[in-house]
Amino acid sequence: MKKSIVLGLVLALVLIIGACAPQATPEVVAEPTAVPTLEPEPTEEPSNTIVDIAVNDGRFTTLVAALQAADLVETLQGDGPFTVFAPTDDAFAALPAGTVEALLADIPALTDILLYHVVAGDVRAADVIKLDMGEAISGLPFEVKVDGGMVFINQAQVIITDIEADNGVIHVIDAVLLPPMDIVDTAVADGRFTTLAAALTAADLIDTLKGEGPFTVFAPTDDAFAALPEGTVEALLEDIPTLTDILLYHVVAGEVMAEDVVELQYATTVQGNDVLVKVNEQGVFINDAQVIITDIETYNGVIHVIDSVLLPPKDIIDTAVEDGRFTTLAAALTAADLIDALKGEGPFTVFAPTDDAFAALPAGTVEALLEDIPTLTNILLYHVVEGRFLAADVLELEEAETLSGETFSIKIENGNVYLNDTVMIIITDILTSNGVIHVIDAVLLP
Repeated sequence: MKKSIVLGLVLALVLIIGACAPQATPEVVAEPTAVPTLEPEPTEEPSNTIVDIAVNDGRFTTLVAALQAADLVETLQGDGPFTVFAPTDDAFAALPAGTVEALLADIPALTDILLYHVVAGDVRAADVIKLDMGEAISGLPFEVKVDGGMVFINQAQVIITDIEADNGVIHVIDAVLLPPMDIVDTAVADGRFTTLAAALTAADLIDTLKGEGPFTVFAPTDDAFAALPEGTVEALLEDIPTLTDILLYHVVAGEVMAEDVVELQYATTVQGNDVLVKVNEQGVFINDAQVIITDIETYNGVIHVIDSVLLPPKDIIDTAVEDGRFTTLAAALTAADLIDALKGEGPFTVFAPTDDAFAALPAGTVEALLEDIPTLTNILLYHVVEGRFLAADVLELEEAETLSGETFSIKIENGNVYLNDTVMIIITDILTSNGVIHVIDAVLLP
């Protein structure tokens, strides 16, 4: 019994010791694993926008500085596409001293200038040369000219073309493009038109000539105004209706460039009366004012500079009276009660005999005619043709029918024009508000 108890205790002790002994770890054979391959991280393509090219090129440091000052860098790094006519550093350096510094201090003006160099879209050189005009993204136009194989944008020559960018194209130019100003700002900036500018201000015409237009302005210089009789300008500044008439007589609706002006006989002004255009060996004349500078382009028209002030014409009667050479004719027209007729709407063409022409008649003739009104009336009407016939038109005629119902002949001999063979036209094309006067050296007798 005792022996059984001892064996039981021994067996229990063995079981406890076996349970507490560390367990053998089964050997695990690891499967071979693949060595991971390291893929290179994707890198961004280098930026090649218009701004990047300008920065990296080295010839556009002033342009880049200007773009930064005007806060336009981000714009020209955008999707676009844009076409940029890019002035070099040399182009900026060629501006008058202090211009760049002044622009960097005047951001609105600088922005206007920079945007005038940018066109919406990708316009390659092959397309540029097909244009006569282009439009900047500022909305202002520029001229494209091809001359002798060279391409010009306004007055700037294109010296390198088609530099491709991610967002457009660059053409390099040798001068800075200055946006066209309106007619008024152009005149003010010029410096030779201070009296004209003051007159336009006084007549409240500034907004008109800053309008859309286009207009053609024949602009008298300060010297032209100074040549008027003493006190005239001051008097006009006090007489706004008359001043307005005179100023509008210098303006023609539409843009009429010099090459078109010389093809005209006359042009109708905004004031309502016509100006006569004459071309001779001395030059081009508007009435009696010589054109001394042509084709100053603005964004709402063109300016031609003239050397004297144009004065709107009066009617035939007032013109003849003010001339001073037609006192006998004026007296005869008064006696024949024809004043109102020749002050009418017309138009009329009057072949006007001078006082010397009447004086050349046989002694007593004028006095006798002033006593014989029917005959006098018939003679006077024989000098008047219905309609306006300028000298160039007269040369095309062989005869003309007058208001008296009778005709006179017209012939050209040795460069002179004769009526009825013997009466010579000595002055032509005196424009009036209701027609034209040609001066003759003798009285026409029916």
